[in-house]
Amino acid sequence: MAHVLKELRYTRDHEWAKREDDRVRVGITAYAAEQLGDVVFVELPKVGATATAKKPFGVVESVKAVSDLFAPVSGEIVEVNTGLPQAPETVNADPYGRGWMLVIAPSHKAEWAQLLTAEQYEEFLAQGAH
Repeated sequence: MAHVLKELRYTRDHEWAKREDDRVRVGITAYAAEQLGDVVFVELPKVGATATAKKPFGVVESVKAVSDLFAPVSGEIVEVNTGLPQAPETVNADPYGRGWMLVIAPSHKAEWAQLLTAEQYEEFLAQGAH
């Protein structure tokens, strides 16, 4: 089974979210990276754009598929990983570290509680993860 970090929250679309003070850092899970195969392209929004929970914020393309990226929480995008367009393979190599995608300043704090805990995400994966 894919590696799941206990300190993160997750979406059913296989994004992870990490609280950092009043910000939320976002990326895709190791499971998503494994399912995609080699990532060859990442399209991310610009700083200042608005993310809406459960709505697409960007695109990741691999040798197997093109997939939308979904925001775990709503808010302003305050930071984007500008290295990913030049090195999209970083998503596969380090999905929970250098492969992060963006940072959101949440506008609805209650959305955090709606995300899956690590245990809930592991259960979701065990049930087929679709």
